Amino acid sequence: MPANRIDAAITPDQHARAQAALTALTDALPFLIDLADGERTAMVKFGEMNRSFVVKALAIAEAHPEILPSGFSLPEFAADVALVEDLYPVRHRLETVFRKLDDTYFAAGSEAYAAALLVYQYAKLHNLSTGALEGSLDDLGRRFARKTRKAAPTP
Repeated sequence: MPANRIDAAITPDQHARAQAALTALTDALPFLIDLADGERTAMVKFGEMNRSFVVKALAIAEAHPEILPSGFSLPEFAADVALVEDLYPVRHRLETVFRKLDDTYFAAGSEAYAAALLVYQYAKLHNLSTGALEGSLDDLGRRFARKTRKAAPTP
């Protein structure tokens, strides 16, 4: 049996509490948006390194509003920066939780898959002598079936 890095089960109470916490988070932040892939790729990129740049630019804009054109909305810029700064600790905490959730999911899935591969091997060995698992093996074996490539059309 492969190494067992995770040994846990989610109780119905834990599942319900996690779902309630996610619902509460969604309700607490009703302004969250969902960008389409095209929207995200069309926007200028923002990441951790740009965060301090944005904060410093706001400080300059607030200290010297005369350098800004009349169409530039300093209050809107300040509101966006404030939202970034307010969301930062929440996002950081969620990223930490998500990373742990993802690692746990990956480890449990990896262990389950490794065990399933062993079961498949044992079943194939058992089937050699009895033939009793032919249908089940065919079903499991589909996971490893290679897809045939379509031949390129000749010009």
